[in-house]
Amino acid sequence: MAQFALVIDLNTCVGCHACATNCKEWNTQAAFGPLSDFDPYGKEPQGVWYNRIMTYEMGEFPNTQVFHLPKSCLHCQDAPCVPVCPTGASYKREQDGIVLVNYDDCIGCKLCSWSCPYGCREFDEADKVMKKCTLCIDRIYDESLPPEHRKPACVLTCPAKARFFGDIEDPNSEVYRVIKERNGFVLFSDAGTNPGNHYLPRTETKVHVDEHLLKHDNPLFLEVLRRHHVGG
Repeated sequence: MAQFALVIDLNTCVGCHACATNCKEWNTQAAFGPLSDFDPYGKEPQGVWYNRIMTYEMGEFPNTQVFHLPKSCLHCQDAPCVPVCPTGASYKREQDGIVLVNYDDCIGCKLCSWSCPYGCREFDEADKVMKKCTLCIDRIYDESLPPEHRKPACVLTCPAKARFFGDIEDPNSEVYRVIKERNGFVLFSDAGTNPGNHYLPRTETKVHVDEHLLKHDNPLFLEVLRRHHVGG
């Protein structure tokens, strides 16, 4: 069975939020565009975002790194949100593996959000229904769009080209290839959900810098020089 999904390269994602902003604009934009739906300029802005970027700092100063983890519905092959739905509003499509919510049948009980181990469901306070990433199903099957535009909004807008989209079960697809070649992994593999979305791991890169290119008036000159020599 086909399984459409996203593959996100954590090595090139720069956490710019362009994917989240374009997702918001395409799917759930509020009155003022890509902002939170409620109290957008207040201390606690709220609203539905299908795609969120979490940023972490790792290590101990000064040897720290910043790590960005974009996260949306993972379109699990064994989606736990589907069987718990009392009305059948949450369902998984056989033809492409996309998990969707039928808003007409959703009663807003939030059981699906409690069953999702990834916290990817969003309750729309305005419509009183659960919402989530649809992989922009309205774009990917829209034959009025050029073929190269039939992709999720987040993929189209990523300036770092960190996102891939396609059928991860198709050996001829780009997503299948990058998962195999670059050791793609899933979140919480022991949760038994078999997510469709995969991530490509970060890799450490050593860059050789000629000392004559370093600026001597840089206040961090000595630190840069030390790290250059020790390879840190």
